[in-house]
Amino acid sequence: MSASKLTHVDPGGEARMVDISEKPVTVREARARASVKMGPEALAAILAGNLPKGEVIATARIAGIQAAKRTSELIPMCHPLALTVVDVQCVSDRDLPGIRIESLVRCEGKTGAEMEALTAVAVAALTVVDMAKSADRWMTIEDITLVEKRGGKSGPLRRPG
Repeated sequence: MSASKLTHVDPGGEARMVDISEKPVTVREARARASVKMGPEALAAILAGNLPKGEVIATARIAGIQAAKRTSELIPMCHPLALTVVDVQCVSDRDLPGIRIESLVRCEGKTGAEMEALTAVAVAALTVVDMAKSADRWMTIEDITLVEKRGGKSGPLRRPG
């Protein structure tokens, strides 16, 4: 793709934030997911609340919510959004074994909330790893994925499968 077709590059090849001033305000929604795989002993310790750093799942949820609200400070070309909903769910899965994380982010704006949803699950997953690393040093964060988005000119889109 040539530099002239890249949305975040000006004609001189310099990075820039896209001008969205002419775009209409619509309800924007995005959902993302991630998982943290770990040994069954680590998952049992999380569920029992037996870790020195405290309550893992509640802390990870709060971290994900905070991260979604600060996405524009973390991702250079993201516009700040006035989020109306940020929901982060962390659910244990003994078959994984580990924690499955899902986010829902909604706003009324001129640009989508996909990066906020992805940032929420990524930071929630990192928080699980940080808080539970004493129980399993080799946890892995996997499948950080945008599941669906709504709003804007592309309308509703859902990941196939």
